[in-house]
Amino acid sequence: MDKWSELVLGLILLVAVILITWASSAYNWVLLGKDFNFLHSAWIFLKGGIFWLATAIALLLIVLGINDLRE
Repeated sequence: MDKWSELVLGLILLVAVILITWASSAYNWVLLGKDFNFLHSAWIFLKGGIFWLATAIALLLIVLGINDLRE
């Protein structure tokens, strides 16, 4: 694929994801008792990612500090 078709396809997919996420949170999407609110699950995933990123940075700083103490 050339660069323009990749760009257009990426924009179409991004708009589709935004619309599906909005529609799932604005309307009540329930199937067999399961709630399909993609905005809520995306928010939980983002918070989990921020938690693991902060944990990894903390561990990296501890390891770098221990390494500096050894020298």
